[in-house]
Amino acid sequence: MDAKIWDTAIIGSGPSGLTAAIYTTRGALSTVIVGGYSWGGQLMLTTEVDNFPGFPEGVMGPELMEKMKAQSVRFGSEFVMENVTSVDFSSLPFKLKTDSQEILARSVIIATGAETLWLGVKGEKELIGRGVSSCAPCDAPFFKEKEVFVIGGGDSAMEEALVLTKYAKNVTIIHRKSEFRASKAMQEKVFANKKIKVVWNSEVVEVVGSDKFEGIRVKNNKTNEESELKADGMFVAIGHSPTSGLFKGIIDLDEKGYIVPKDGTKTNIKGVFVSGDIHDHAYKQAITAAGFGCMAGMDVVNYISGLTK
Repeated sequence: MDAKIWDTAIIGSGPSGLTAAIYTTRGALSTVIVGGYSWGGQLMLTTEVDNFPGFPEGVMGPELMEKMKAQSVRFGSEFVMENVTSVDFSSLPFKLKTDSQEILARSVIIATGAETLWLGVKGEKELIGRGVSSCAPCDAPFFKEKEVFVIGGGDSAMEEALVLTKYAKNVTIIHRKSEFRASKAMQEKVFANKKIKVVWNSEVVEVVGSDKFEGIRVKNNKTNEESELKADGMFVAIGHSPTSGLFKGIIDLDEKGYIVPKDGTKTNIKGVFVSGDIHDHAYKQAITAAGFGCMAGMDVVNYISGLTK
């Protein structure tokens, strides 16, 4: 018996991949989602999401992902809770290998996302979603008139700090060096904002708190002196790492490892498409990831239908 060849295989199961599946299945394409052992993307690590349209009272991140998954499966997608271990895009059908099987598909949507780079210090992981965040546009409203830290020194850290000043009482940027690497324009905005102060030459060595974030222990890397600083929240803004290692040398990546889209959601390989945070440097929101998923899904429907060349 010949192995089944799917119209499309989607690698990844965050908002982008699941939205793409809704569009491909409704476009009458047989669709398999290889969602991974840890499925659902970054929203599985968040608590309340207040900025996703359609949920006026907010929605818990894992609940939102469960709803997206259920919707994608409702229209006929098959969900495989395994990781893709290797890909072969050299000929059709494309081949995806997991721990237990080989999946064949006429097209592929890469929606593996990007992972937040965390500090990796004691106490941090346990308090993610409990006062520790990596997204000011998502969580800043929870910190009205409160004291918050931003960790980092690049443009993303400056952006996080500026967003937070619209809500927080005060914002303190903790940076391990004596100057920022952010663009001059972003630095000028930060230094001009009276709500923002900076602690230089300092590294976070521990996140303090039991049930919720209470503060941080920092070490001055000039004097090695340690001190404890109190606040209501901490925003880690030291960057993201695109989950693209599987495609290195196969799909065109930029210098940071993000996939380079061509003409919408296409890649350098015909029949392989890209969607979401794996190529999105700028926005990194659930709603934009879902939007990219819609685009990729529609592009694949057109591709499989022979409407594009």
